[in-house]
Order: sequence, then structure tokens, then C-alpha cells
Amino acid sequence: MRNENLLKVFGKYVSLNVLGMIALSCYILADTYFVSKALGAAGLAALNLAIPVYNFIHGSGLMIGMGGGTKFSIFKSQGKDPAANQIFTNAAFVMICIAAVFFALGLFASGPLVRLLGANEQTYDMSRIYLQVILLFAPMFMLNNLLLCFVRNDGAPQLSMAAMIGGSLSNVVLDYVFMFPLNMGIFGAVLATGLAPVISIAIMSPFFIKKKNSFRLTRCSIVFKNIGGVLSCGLPSLITEASSGIVIIVFNMIILGLEGNTGVAAYGVIANLSLVVIAIYTGIAQGIQPVISSQYGSGNRAGAKTILRYALIVMSVVSVAVYGAIVLFAPEIAGIFNGENNSLLQTIAVTGLKIYFTGCLFAGFNIIVSMYFTSTESPAPAQTVSILRGFVLILPSAFILSYAAGMTGVWSAFPVTEVVVAVIALILLLFTGRTATCA
Repeated sequence: MRNENLLKVFGKYVSLNVLGMIALSCYILADTYFVSKALGAAGLAALNLAIPVYNFIHGSGLMIGMGGGTKFSIFKSQGKDPAANQIFTNAAFVMICIAAVFFALGLFASGPLVRLLGANEQTYDMSRIYLQVILLFAPMFMLNNLLLCFVRNDGAPQLSMAAMIGGSLSNVVLDYVFMFPLNMGIFGAVLATGLAPVISIAIMSPFFIKKKNSFRLTRCSIVFKNIGGVLSCGLPSLITEASSGIVIIVFNMIILGLEGNTGVAAYGVIANLSLVVIAIYTGIAQGIQPVISSQYGSGNRAGAKTILRYALIVMSVVSVAVYGAIVLFAPEIAGIFNGENNSLLQTIAVTGLKIYFTGCLFAGFNIIVSMYFTSTESPAPAQTVSILRGFVLILPSAFILSYAAGMTGVWSAFPVTEVVVAVIALILLLFTGRTATCA
């Protein structure tokens, strides 16, 4: 890949993947909108209590897909096709094992889990139904993520985008049909979400039926070193997604004590809008991964850095546009999800939107830099950035700032954390060697 073509390749992969990720994020956003219209604040609170489990499922699939896709792309760029196929086979094995655990939890433990997540008598039944169905569809969510990542790394970003958009649009349509004409309530919302990855996989299936793919399952041994490498390289993706779930859980508990179910419903608006914004950054990050891994694998480190620079420029422009729109239209945005015209919910959500999203520029920087480290086989700094923003800093910030400033402190925890992590990420980017190999 010549340097003069890097901008063209960057534009192709990033634009397609951002569109696909925005569509994919609509899985939950569509649920939020239709649930708010059909079931009101109680339904919105129930949905928000169950969403963290979806984050864990989605993150587990991305961990295996992104980690495996990174190793696959590097091996392919080096002409090591047998090793690349062994990576795919080992990644598929790990995916099946983890998906089986989620499926078992859906069969036997959805009730106790939803209690642990903070459901009360008002939200228990709806939260349990949503959680159970999401867990039972976990194998489909994870298989979809695995195939999307490998298809993208196999030189077919258009197909990956089409599958993500097709699955998400089907979710929106089925949400409406199941919840309104068929009056299926919360079960209709989650069933539509669960069927979306099935449709996405179906869209990708001709790629495999016509044997256009260069990756395939092979008869080989399960090599734990390969599995360790996949998980190590993909761990930041899991941390990014799982941390979103953990943050939602902690914020829900704090907000329940401050503003009750109405506060949780208001946070649901912010959390789900955040999913879309983070999806844009994740789309940029996942879009650059195959290109950077290919440049790195072929020894073109300068090309990899050029792609990183392009990504940071695009992210900055997007961040300014997003925050400008939120400042200008916060009441209208909150009103979209406030089907009952609850004045308290509206007030809490509008204030929260304006404070919470001041951190979006720094969050985008952290996500992209973490993916750069992952794509160049440097898992330690990638994991450091992901863990700091996902667990180490934001959780104590939420407790300390909420104690000091109530709901204003809750909203401030996110931007404060992202600013601190961005400083650390910049230091790692400038001074950390990027030639380590995934364990």
C-alpha cells in the first residue's frame, strides 16, 4: 500500500465503519425511543438497568473479533496464511466457550442478576425479560461481532458496513412492529434487538457461500499462546464496552439514591445517546485497525502514524460538531425520549447532557490512541488507557463528585476522567515504545 494511497484507504475504511457502527448503536437507541413511548419512565428505567449486560456481551465479541482480526491482518500482510487461519479457528473456539456461559446465565440466572443490577418492584419484571432474552441471544451477538471484524480485515469493509446497517435497520422496523401493532411490550423490544445480529449474519453469508473469504476454519490444535495473543490484543475493546456497562450500573445506583427512578430514566437518555457518540469514535478506531495493522505488519511504521494522525483530525471535527449540537438542542434531544412530558426528567436530562458531553473530545482521543496501540501489537499501553478510563478513575470520581455536588457531580465524573486519561495517553503515545508483541 503506497503512502499516496493512505488517505484514500483511510477514508474508505473509516467512513464505511463509522456508518456501520452508528447503525449498530441504534440497537439500543431504538429500544430507548420506542420503550419511552410505549412504557414511559418505568420502562426506560428498566431498560437502562439491563443494558450493562448487553455491553458485556458486545464487548466480549469485540475482544475476540478485534484481537483475532488484528493478528489475522498482521499474519496476512506477512504472507503467513496457515497461521492466519489458525488464529480464526482458535478465536471461534473461544467465542463459543464464552457465549455458552452467557446463554447458561440467561436460562438459569436472569432473575437474581437483575436484582443485583438494582431492579425494584416497579422495574423487576420488565428488566428480567429484557435481560433474559439478551443473554439467550448472546451467541448470535458474539458470532456477528467475530465475523464483522474478520470480514473487515479480509478486505471487505463494504460488506461489514452493509451487515451492520441491515441488522440495525431491521431492529428499528421490528421494534415498531412488535411494540405497537403487535403490542408485545418490553419483550417485543428485546426480541427485535436479538434478531438484528441474525439478520446481519445472513447478509454476510453470501461472502462465505461464494467462498470469497480468505479465512476459514481449519483442522488444527487449540494453541493457548494464540488464544492469549487474541485476548491480549482484544482486551482493550472488552474493557471499553464492559466499562460502559459498569459505569451505567454504578451511576444507576448513585442516581437512584439522589433522584429515584426518574433520575435513572434521565440518565438512560444520556447513556444511550452516549452509545451513539462513542460508536462514532469506535467506528473511526475500528476502521483504522486493519490499515494500521497491515502497515505495521509490512514494516511501514511511518504509514501507521500517518493513519493515526488522520483519525485524530477527523475525531476532533466530529467532537466539536457533536458538542455544538448538544448545547444548541439539548431540550429537543431530551424531549424525544420524554414521552410522558415529565418536567423533572426533562430538567435533569438537559443539564446532564450539557455537562456530560464536555468529555467527548477527550474520550475520542483515548479510544483512538488505545486502538493504535492494539493495532501495532502494544497491548500494555492500550490496556492501561482502557482500564484507567473504564474502572480506575471514573468510579471513584463518580462517588466523590456526587457526594460533593449531587447530580452535577455525577455528570462531571465522565469529562473529568477522560481529561486525566487523555493526558496519560498522550504521554504513553509520545514516550512508550510501540514494538512490543502481544503475549
